[in-house]
Amino acid sequence: RYKNTSFSRHSFLYLIRRQFIRITRKMRALVAILAIAVIATVSAEVFFEERFSDDSWEKNWVYSEHPGKEFGKFKRTAGKFYHEELQDTGIQTTEDARFYALSRKFKPFTNKDKPLVVQFTVKHEQMIDCGGGYVKVFDCSLDQKDMHGETPYLLMFGPDICGPGTKKVHVIFNYKGKNLLIKKDIRCKDDVYTHLYTLIVKPDNTYEVLIDNEKVESGELEADWDFLPPKKIKDPNEKKPEDWDDRATIPDPEDTKPEDWDKPETIPDPEATKPEDWDDEMDGEWEPPMIDNPDFKGEWKPKQIDNPAYKGPWLHPEIDNPEYVKDEELYKKDEICSIGFDLWQVKSGTIFDNVLITNEPEAASKFAEDVWKPNFEGEKKMKEAQDEAERKSMEAEKPEAPEEDDDEDDDDADDEDNTVPEVEEHDEL
Repeated sequence: RYKNTSFSRHSFLYLIRRQFIRITRKMRALVAILAIAVIATVSAEVFFEERFSDDSWEKNWVYSEHPGKEFGKFKRTAGKFYHEELQDTGIQTTEDARFYALSRKFKPFTNKDKPLVVQFTVKHEQMIDCGGGYVKVFDCSLDQKDMHGETPYLLMFGPDICGPGTKKVHVIFNYKGKNLLIKKDIRCKDDVYTHLYTLIVKPDNTYEVLIDNEKVESGELEADWDFLPPKKIKDPNEKKPEDWDDRATIPDPEDTKPEDWDKPETIPDPEATKPEDWDDEMDGEWEPPMIDNPDFKGEWKPKQIDNPAYKGPWLHPEIDNPEYVKDEELYKKDEICSIGFDLWQVKSGTIFDNVLITNEPEAASKFAEDVWKPNFEGEKKMKEAQDEAERKSMEAEKPEAPEEDDDEDDDDADDEDNTVPEVEEHDEL
């Protein structure tokens, strides 16, 4: 059939194979997309989702142009190691010692009476030394082209690393104009692989923080942030009675100091002797050096006995705080419609991906199992293979140890053979 054309059977099979590979890759990407589709149920909604799967992200995301800052740029890449390149692409910081300010708006929503789930992946493949890896969520008042570090936000969530002392996960809520930091210390991942960070805020005013789909912290919003003043305060009209004795023990009034107690702290060394060459006229009167007195007992104090008048520690009575007002909607954000990266990085190279905002924690967890986990395992396998190949390459480049010089050994042997034996000398009479 192909006798009269230059299109050979081999070429035809090659094209078929290429097309099959393209279809296979698209199918794998489709599996990841279908994992998101699971969320689209009657009760669940995807408010925002970004996979950075093609270059259209540059049309949807907006760089800040806030004056006075030199902002860095992002590029789309899967990095140096990955599972499936098309599926694992995210956006990567590209310039060292730069601020980054990039945001995107979406259809406004409220999380009233529903959970709020914010999830994304971070990959510090550059082994970051100092820099942020978090996201900020905004309301619709955000001016994207003027976004900067002081721009008000609704919440901030994600890892932050700077030296050995700072390796934490930030969870910051804005409440009535104040940014409130979590009171607990949540440690972030600090290796080179892709890690999944998930924040779940529930309508019962509780929360969960997950890393790689495993819970690392949870609790009550009111307890773990200073949203509200304390429920109780010390009664300003109460004070400790003057006759309140809170001393558990007292000096024994019948104890007396022994007569031989007082001894000097140092004494002249009884074993010291005046040097023979000591000249009293030239050197002055000789005095023996001082040494610690073995009989010195220090300051005498009477022994302690139980205080018969002891009443225990005085506890300041508390009253209800008149400024405390219960807020059943600490969790609620009336208007959510923007997300952004507002960062500073000393060492660039961080890749962000898989941004998801939904109201269904279980669907977010399923996405983690179906998409993040195989990607994580695949990229780890590729990185280990790269490290092994590099190790072997370095071993091959090592110079061979020089062979020992046998001639030198032969010369030594010859010297031994030519050694003239010593003749024992005799005294001849």
